[in-house]
Amino acid sequence: MILMSNIKYLAGVEGISNAPLTPYSDEVCSFAASLSAALLKEPEARKYPDVMTFAFWCRKGNIAAKKKKWDERDEKRLGRGLVFQIAPSNVPINFAFTYMFALLAGNATIVRAPSKEFPQVTIISKKIKEVMEQFPAIKERTTLVRYPADNELTEKFSLMADARVIWGGDATVTNIRQCVCTPKCIDLVFADRYSFCIINGKAVEETSDELMKKLAENFYNDTFLMDQNACSSPQMLFWEDATEEAKERFWKAIYDFAKSRYNLQAASCVDKYTKMCQDAVGKPEVEKEIRIENLIYRTVLKKIPEDIANFRGNSGYFYECDLKNRDELIGVITEKIQTITYFGIEPKELQKWVINNHMRGIDRIVPVGKALDIDVIWDGYDIIGMLSRVIETI
Repeated sequence: MILMSNIKYLAGVEGISNAPLTPYSDEVCSFAASLSAALLKEPEARKYPDVMTFAFWCRKGNIAAKKKKWDERDEKRLGRGLVFQIAPSNVPINFAFTYMFALLAGNATIVRAPSKEFPQVTIISKKIKEVMEQFPAIKERTTLVRYPADNELTEKFSLMADARVIWGGDATVTNIRQCVCTPKCIDLVFADRYSFCIINGKAVEETSDELMKKLAENFYNDTFLMDQNACSSPQMLFWEDATEEAKERFWKAIYDFAKSRYNLQAASCVDKYTKMCQDAVGKPEVEKEIRIENLIYRTVLKKIPEDIANFRGNSGYFYECDLKNRDELIGVITEKIQTITYFGIEPKELQKWVINNHMRGIDRIVPVGKALDIDVIWDGYDIIGMLSRVIETI
């Protein structure tokens, strides 16, 4: 690790090359497979499910399948050149995915990793540094850095870039977009989003005990694993055709799975209790509050709030509401809404519902357990397509 000024160079080079490659080039695909193998063999990496998820995503077979699908487009493309990327501060694994997306699109990339020293960032950047020694073309196109908020440095990197990928809250995105960049530079922005879950109560009642445990594990992975900090983690749960017995069965399964796995911090307990009191007093939509010890807080709403994106929980704090008709949601779905997770519902029905109602929000419809599965299509963007350019001939 090289320390220069207030920048820490985690991997790659300082004098980066911006000569573009073709998307899914053999060099990048081989690098991804080697990085995957190195992470899967690393004992420290196996302690972190999100690192394992990234390693599994990078495996040879998965990247080959994406390359095959890409090649079917039959377009001649090159990367845009140099992509400067700001990773989100609260999701440690994101920097690795966004780094790989830029490489797969054919670009060199400067990635600003989270300034907080997450162990996942340390493990992955170390392996990137080791593996890229076998791939000089990747090394010369990689700069992984960490630095505190500094618009001067961000502007310096922005002026080098042919594209910027900006992850963060609305205020962060607005601030970074004010940094001067070249006229032809494009911005791919991933700002604040909101996600929710729809569960069919009859499906909960009818599912086996074994599958109920799996549902609980999947819901835990969507929510508790990231303390609900990820934009795709559901904050609210909508029930369709649900009895109180179905709801109790669901939440008991979540509690039974989470109680021995989730590291509940004392500060989170205080924050959740404070939030419960504030909601009870300040939100007229609240019907009742249900606590399952300090682990799970259920804020039950008597009606769907108009400002749904302002109903946000954390560390096991959930809002829930009954749906008499799915169309009740149409008026509250804005461009802020990103992901619907579902259980016991036909996804094609949800997709048709979104399209037929001309909704400005909802980009992802995935089963419970897949909320955090980031991929090259995200927030409705074709990331590889947007970070590459067509070489047209007539």
